Amino acid sequence: MTRLRGLGLVLLVLAGTVRADGIEWTDLSPAQRRVLAAQEQRWERLPAERQEQLAALAERWLEMSPRERSALRQRVQRWSALDDGRRAVLRERFRALERLSSAQRERVIDVYRRFSALPPEQRAELRQRFADLPPEQRRQLRERLLGR
Repeated sequence: MTRLRGLGLVLLVLAGTVRADGIEWTDLSPAQRRVLAAQEQRWERLPAERQEQLAALAERWLEMSPRERSALRQRVQRWSALDDGRRAVLRERFRALERLSSAQRERVIDVYRRFSALPPEQRAELRQRFADLPPEQRRQLRERLLGR
């Protein structure tokens, strides 16, 4: 996904549509304008960086299959339902994941996928066992997970 976003921005730059003052609404493709129609009235007031992000996101949206779009809608709905505190925690976890080496990140993602595939009862049991560990043992377990 990051490559697609980068490619989209490179294409916008090569097309000459990214300027210091942002992207003109009329410089968006008709398909991008359809996707971003809700933003049309405030487009000119958006910061240039946000316009670029939205243009790239619209391009990604257009490349998604109906199934991918549905999954994205569900993720956005779940995110929107979270309170600000929970969002802050998740943003920090994401930043921490980004700071890991690619090998560590892959390991964390693999463990998460395996954990997610477990039956709900087993996941709840593992969560409780982890919560019951002393802080030092939890830290050691995290470090072992990361291969440190």
